[in-house]
Amino acid sequence: MDWKARLPVLSAALWWGSLSAIGFMAVPLLFANAASPATAGALAARLFEAQSWLGLVCGVLLLMGARQADGTATMGWANGAVAYVLLGMLCALLQEFAIAPRIVARQDLRFWHGAGTAVYAAQWLCALVVLWRTTSGLSPRASS
Repeated sequence: MDWKARLPVLSAALWWGSLSAIGFMAVPLLFANAASPATAGALAARLFEAQSWLGLVCGVLLLMGARQADGTATMGWANGAVAYVLLGMLCALLQEFAIAPRIVARQDLRFWHGAGTAVYAAQWLCALVVLWRTTSGLSPRASS
């Protein structure tokens, strides 16, 4: 398997893994160990910002790996996963440009934190589906 065939799997794994690590480990650890909730919140905001951009880059790489120059799907995974890639990228954009600015401005924090959590969870699920689909054709005994 050449690098072009592996790129979608690596991109999907990075996207889902980074969402998991930040959302389920890094941010909870920040709030449990930072000197103050304000400090934890500021650091968490930076992590979520970086995650949004990483999700967009991974999405672009996945879309590039899903199509040939003539627009046809290059791999079986692409037929069922492109919609999830696009939806996940939309979630990243919403998180960065619609939700995060309202949290930073401290507008209705309870509502916007809830919305942010829901959008982050939706992005996590989209990335999981994409990872599942990109690896569905891999054989554990495949060589090279």
